[in-house]
Amino acid sequence: MKVDRRCFLGLGLGAVAGAVVSPPGMKLTDDLAIWTQNWPWTPVPKDGKVTYEQTTCSLCKGNCGLSVRKVGGRPVHISGQEGHPVNNGGACLHGISGLQYLYGLTRINAPLKKNGETFEEISWKEAVSHVADKLNAMRENGKAEKIACITGKERGSIPELFKRFMKAYGSPHYYSMPDMNTTWRTVAEKMHGENADIGFDLENATHILSFGSGLVEGWGSPVHNFRVNAQRKDKGVKLVQVEPRLSNTAASADRWIPAIAGSEADLALSMCSVIMKEKLYDSSYLVSYDTGFSAFSGLVTTGYAPEKMESKTGVAASEIKTLAREFAGAGRPLAIAGKGRGDTAGDLTEFAAVHALNCLVGNINAKGGVRLNASPDYLKFPEMKLDAVAEKGAEKAPEKSIDALMRKISGTGQSPVQALLMQDANIAYTMHDTDRVKQALKKVPFKISFSSFMDETAKLADIILPSPTFLERYEDLPSDASMSRQVVGLAVPVQKPVKNSMNPGDAVIRIAKAMKSGVSENFPWKKYEDCLESVTGKLWDPLSDKGYAVISEKKPRKTVSADLSFFSVNKGKRPEAAGDRTEYPMMLVPYDNMRITSSEVTVSPFAVKTVSDEEIKGKESFVQVNPETARKIGVSRGDKVKITTPAGSAAVRIDLFEGVMPGLIGMPKGLGHTTDNPYVAGKGVNTNQLISVSIDPNTGQDAAFGINAKISRV
Repeated sequence: MKVDRRCFLGLGLGAVAGAVVSPPGMKLTDDLAIWTQNWPWTPVPKDGKVTYEQTTCSLCKGNCGLSVRKVGGRPVHISGQEGHPVNNGGACLHGISGLQYLYGLTRINAPLKKNGETFEEISWKEAVSHVADKLNAMRENGKAEKIACITGKERGSIPELFKRFMKAYGSPHYYSMPDMNTTWRTVAEKMHGENADIGFDLENATHILSFGSGLVEGWGSPVHNFRVNAQRKDKGVKLVQVEPRLSNTAASADRWIPAIAGSEADLALSMCSVIMKEKLYDSSYLVSYDTGFSAFSGLVTTGYAPEKMESKTGVAASEIKTLAREFAGAGRPLAIAGKGRGDTAGDLTEFAAVHALNCLVGNINAKGGVRLNASPDYLKFPEMKLDAVAEKGAEKAPEKSIDALMRKISGTGQSPVQALLMQDANIAYTMHDTDRVKQALKKVPFKISFSSFMDETAKLADIILPSPTFLERYEDLPSDASMSRQVVGLAVPVQKPVKNSMNPGDAVIRIAKAMKSGVSENFPWKKYEDCLESVTGKLWDPLSDKGYAVISEKKPRKTVSADLSFFSVNKGKRPEAAGDRTEYPMMLVPYDNMRITSSEVTVSPFAVKTVSDEEIKGKESFVQVNPETARKIGVSRGDKVKITTPAGSAAVRIDLFEGVMPGLIGMPKGLGHTTDNPYVAGKGVNTNQLISVSIDPNTGQDAAFGINAKISRV
């Protein structure tokens, strides 16, 4: 049996388990240790009492509940926690591979200080003192605004502690890595006037219209959505997938609509024009709660008629009309957006256009529809005491985005950022145009990484304060905002730290306490666990008892207004793919694969061995092109070619795939790591090094979905 791109088409939880216990082919047996877990660097457990402990996975923003089997006190097996409101017993292959992260080859053994081109181990006392001394000196010299901080997550007590530290220090430059929820929150603000998360009641929808959202590629809360997709057929739920490549989600859908990359907003607005013209909208909702209805109607019916959108979207006018009528006529229709895994910010106009479909059919805060969930405020930190330096910093605004910060650093002789804290954020790998990001980082004189692993960003740091993995530390973990209800999970240490590491919450508290007055008094806790129990308040009891707490059980308000005037004000401003089409006649579009992580956490050796030979073989990446495209440019399957974009070039091999639209190059994300892990490093190409930043003029965030490219022989 061969693992290929169809392997996850009907992905239910049993499919994951099957992939685990039945490794197919020689590709999966060439490193037998990966399957037996008899790695030479992993201790063999002694016979002992079998126990189980519950914790929460933090490898992605789904934050599934896990059950850890222990023998003699040592974890030996991980599975999904039964009854958990996020994953209910299921687990993805990354979660069940948690032990490979615990004993990973690139784990950092102890605090490190850069000495020339190498690192030397130092004590925690030395490390904390060194960081505090540097930051104290900057603050005393009037340079408080020259420190910045980037965290991988936006929510939870650990990001809040870093944000609190920055505010007390006197710098406005705190940032968290954006994702699709960042864009959805802006949609909620623009179209509903609310500071809210937008969640999706996928479990109860009867017709799901997805604009590139990879329900089986890891979109939102992955295991939760695997279950939704696996149960669709039994429930009679229809899934229509719009995207330029036949992804696993598209192949499992009832209908795949191949649309030109970047035309999703045009297609959604064209569907709106049909709904408006044929009066298929929910008049009771729109008449009572809408703003800008008439202007929107005139805009879409004249400017986005299906006949006008055929060439722009690649979808026939008759097909657009059918899609609109079926969507409006469904019992509980739901439209979603956020390409692939949804782990990057998106085009605001695209998200708003997709959401306009939901507004037209009146499914806001309705069963099977869109939920406007108030941003979780379960954390109650004590009021801060700001000194004059902190007050001055609080008056200033940060850059619009992390990318804007990197551009500012790159565009100056001396870096405006003199110190940079990075926690759970491997920006030298995950951000677009990675070479530019690396050059910007090299200009920052003092960089502190809180990574568990020697990843691409940690390598560039001056001080590394290593964190425990999720199996070794406490942390509150809110579930992905796209879920219809909000769940907070609790990660607990099921294993004593196997390295000389420290919870990043404890590390930032220690640094703050080592600072001089103005900062230290805002951190009254002796340790992070005390802080966590204190700031979660009444939530601590269910968290510590069950390992999770549901914080949005109440039904949301039904009477939420919709403001469609965004489109008239916006006037079509959109991010564009970089590169002149004359020089770069093709388009490179990265795609997600559930088997490969594409965020800050490097894929485990276990998972990388399940990736198809049609995506990576040995150390070479494969890209997908349509056979028609291959004939035009004179290449065949297996040929080695060079892909060139305005951001760079890379050597890859060709895979022919009729499921890619002509003129498109499909390239898997999550490969091309440059760590020291022999099972993962040097395998394939990082797509981010080939994609230039494309700023959304509406948000200031990087919303690149692809880039214009060309292929040449090598």
